[in-house]
Amino acid sequence: MPKPNADTDAILAEPADGLPTPRRYWAMLSIWLAIGMAVLDGAIANVALPTIARELDATAAASIWIVNAYQLAITVTLLPLAALGDRLGYRRVYICGLIVFTVGSLACALSHSLPQLTAARVLQGLGAGAVMSINAALVRFTYPKRLLGRGIGGNAVVISIAAAVGPTIAAAVLARASWEWLFAISVPVGLLAIAVGSCALPKTVGSGRPFDVLSAVLNALAFGFLILGAESLAREGFAAGLWKLTVGVVAAVLLVRRELAREAPLVPFDLLRIPIFGLSIATSVASFAAQMMAFVALPFAFQAVLGRSAVETGLLMTPWPLAVGVAAPIAGRLSDRYSAGALGGIGLAVFSAGLLLLALLKPDASNLDIAWRMAVCGLGFGCFQSPNNRTLVSAAPVHRSGAAGGMLATARLLGQTTGAVTTAVFFHAAGAQSATAALGAASAVALAAAAVSLTRRRIERRPPEEGVAETTGF
Repeated sequence: MPKPNADTDAILAEPADGLPTPRRYWAMLSIWLAIGMAVLDGAIANVALPTIARELDATAAASIWIVNAYQLAITVTLLPLAALGDRLGYRRVYICGLIVFTVGSLACALSHSLPQLTAARVLQGLGAGAVMSINAALVRFTYPKRLLGRGIGGNAVVISIAAAVGPTIAAAVLARASWEWLFAISVPVGLLAIAVGSCALPKTVGSGRPFDVLSAVLNALAFGFLILGAESLAREGFAAGLWKLTVGVVAAVLLVRRELAREAPLVPFDLLRIPIFGLSIATSVASFAAQMMAFVALPFAFQAVLGRSAVETGLLMTPWPLAVGVAAPIAGRLSDRYSAGALGGIGLAVFSAGLLLLALLKPDASNLDIAWRMAVCGLGFGCFQSPNNRTLVSAAPVHRSGAAGGMLATARLLGQTTGAVTTAVFFHAAGAQSATAALGAASAVALAAAAVSLTRRRIERRPPEEGVAETTGF
């Protein structure tokens, strides 16, 4: 076997077209345990914030960093860790990420002050960043290309279930135990994922390219300060956010100038030049922005406009992720046979319709009226998500699978951040009563994303050019 170098693809030490059964199922168990934990730990901390703040004698404003530290650590490391996976091999980076995540979870459980817990959450976020950035690449090497949509759909199901049950698990644990157990339960699950993954995950040899430390630093500065600046602008006003945005913009300009002409850049401009990949990223950012606009606006709409309690609001949010869990695996299987552009366009059109139906709810709407509209949103989003992710993963050359997975996760976080900040602007301008207007705006964004998705059909019908990755295969 030739040694990898800067000009060769990542080479499998296994058969190139997926793993045999039953090893494939063991590999996916490790992948699903890891991604499920990463999503779950983001969801449970939100619910536990008041309890943690009270027991650590921290202010509500300061306790927000328990959430922000985790999210920021993930955001600024996604692309660098994806590039590291392309260089060193995906399983190696993934297992190291799982180890860091598990150690971080234990450190969270043993924390006795807010600074300790915040530092431990950063460590957790670094591990979660490795898991999220390499996740899609490992799925690509685990499933044969004819069944890749099934693996992508299964991922979507796990993420949806983790997001749906996170608040419930947090509430159940806090009812019987201290908040430390919210993080401690990730330790045995992490150890199981490490043990299974070390034996079952596909082995890859990296490209051997040197890791670009300066680009990684610029990437962290750009994403970190742009996100912090946008949040400060929406929450605290122009002056508080301006200097952070300025630092982020300067870092972003320097990063683009450094990366644009590189053969395998940390920010994958080479992949964005592939039409189907670029359009799929744009669709992903817009769709997740619409999703987050709704997720932020809906609790306010339910409570301030429709008069529901906090408990009722939590229950009424549940049909959405459950419907995603139903639709995603079906759409994933269909994407192995049919156009992702068409499936995604149909799904986003249904999603847009569901958001509009929620925006048009009358104050006397029943819980059933709300629940079936939430389910429509989830079915539409689930129909879009799996085919779109399959296209993103398979459009990239094999040796850039890590970069494609990192960009997929980055697009999701960018969309969610944009949606949250946009809704905050609505609230800042007109208060919680503007939740209905935010839902209407989210519907328009989803409809625009549907139009972008449908344009991919023309590209999917074109024969691949010589030397260019196919849009529907490897």
